[in-house]
Amino acid sequence: MSSPVTPADCERPLVIAHRGASGYLPEHSLAAKALAHGMGADYLEQDVVLTRDGVPVVLHDIYLQSTTDVEQVFPDRAREDGQYYAADFSLEEIRRLRLHERSTSSPEGSHAVYPQRYPLQATPFTVPTLAEEVDLVQGLNRSRGGRAGLYIELKAPRWHLQQGLDITAAVMALLREKQLDRRPARVFLQCFDDRTLLRLKEEFKTDLPLIQLIGENDWGEDGAVDYEAMRRPEGLARVATYATGIGPWLGQIFLGLDAAGEPRLSSLVEDARAQGLVVHPYTFRVEEVPEGMGDFERWLDLFIQRVGVDGLFTDFPDRARAYIDQRVDC
Repeated sequence: MSSPVTPADCERPLVIAHRGASGYLPEHSLAAKALAHGMGADYLEQDVVLTRDGVPVVLHDIYLQSTTDVEQVFPDRAREDGQYYAADFSLEEIRRLRLHERSTSSPEGSHAVYPQRYPLQATPFTVPTLAEEVDLVQGLNRSRGGRAGLYIELKAPRWHLQQGLDITAAVMALLREKQLDRRPARVFLQCFDDRTLLRLKEEFKTDLPLIQLIGENDWGEDGAVDYEAMRRPEGLARVATYATGIGPWLGQIFLGLDAAGEPRLSSLVEDARAQGLVVHPYTFRVEEVPEGMGDFERWLDLFIQRVGVDGLFTDFPDRARAYIDQRVDC
């Protein structure tokens, strides 16, 4: 198998299915992952949190109510802050839940975050374990002759430790069990917390490619990272001592349009490249193309043809795959 940093033997940018084909099916359902595989994604993303009994499950948030029916099944299990944390539920309890399209709540009721997507209704989909998703991807690779990889994010590792749960150790134990903890396994590991990535490199001695996710300082991400400083050349130089690349937010690269309607771009990608880092920005969504940028394909065109990113996270892997296959030469 080739290095997991590039798809096959081609220098085309990677298509990373963000929570699966989440533009079409509820995020992180196995159905969304199977669809993304069928759409030709190079990698499928797994956000991982732990259950009360320490089992890695695939869920974007450390709490359950935004994407499951936990409030109906376990109405009295919220903490004082009103959140239903996955770490408060056993795997057996979480298996009783059903996934639905991402929603927000208000006094008027629940509302889909993206109203034009899959209907906000009960589904047969359940929260998968990381082991189940690994088996699904490997099974599809075999049956379809594919090479799709895993792109795993460790969610809130410091918060998990405060709950007496070690998400880093749990994920690495599972990868070892599946013989995916070292190259040439097609696995990326990503995290917003720099200390967790350092731990993966130094304590667990993994040679899997590590991606430093970069947020904004006011997002309240788990950890004590100054992301503003991290985006400067000296910050990126430090990242390059432990990571293969960065996962920046699109708004840290695209700074809007100038008076003539031309895109304004930061130097982040250029600065990262100077340190030998690959760049995989997030998240390309049809519903979030900035005003003045035209359609989704023009939005992709800016980042692929002009900026030259190495990969991209998208809720619509079919459209990214089609764009790259039609317009990007190897």
